[in-house]
Amino acid sequence: MTGTIFIISAPSGSGKTTLTNELRRIVPNLEFSISYTTRPPRGSEHNGREYFFVSRAEFQKMIAHREFLEYAEVFGNYYGTARRFLAEAAAKGKDLLLDIDVQGARQVKQAMPAAVSIFVLPPSREVLEWRLRHRSREEGGQREEVIERRLQMAAKEIENYSHYDYIVVNDQLEQSTDELKAIVVSERLRAGRAGGVTPAGQEELERRAESVRLENARNRIRGILESFVVRQ
Repeated sequence: MTGTIFIISAPSGSGKTTLTNELRRIVPNLEFSISYTTRPPRGSEHNGREYFFVSRAEFQKMIAHREFLEYAEVFGNYYGTARRFLAEAAAKGKDLLLDIDVQGARQVKQAMPAAVSIFVLPPSREVLEWRLRHRSREEGGQREEVIERRLQMAAKEIENYSHYDYIVVNDQLEQSTDELKAIVVSERLRAGRAGGVTPAGQEELERRAESVRLENARNRIRGILESFVVRQ
């Protein structure tokens, strides 16, 4: 059985990793695709847990062998999703969860239009800047120009929000996780693959998912978008 591909994208510092970890904890049958990257590990990261860390030459060899479903270069480092995860998820009868940037999401949607895409927004530019600076201190500090470059990149990534099916604002972790869960389960219901959900539960999950669908989220996110435009 081929499951659904769920794409989650967000600017650096938006809390996407924490959200995806929570989603995997509370929603069964989600196969998570660990990306390959040429950047060095940070802090307590381990090969095969957060990323598969490979050399630039090895990554380019994988490109030549067409091993990637998608790949992109960000801040001078390659990131990519191996095609093998699709086959592995299908063999297990699971949905596939991709944690990828806007470039990769565009490639996957072009190749697989049925994939469900979710964009995670920070509550504001100010909150994102605080999170980036907090993470920088935990990692030993980054130069001011690095943080500013990440904020500029965030503004450019956010410009792509309208290409996604759902928009989740990561303000409160529990609420944001519940919204992600609602998206996954409602999409499974749509495909006839979500058993064990009561009619009342189904109605609530579908209502919550609809509230964060792109066309219904535009008014709620207008202030967030403006906070990035004004400060550029």
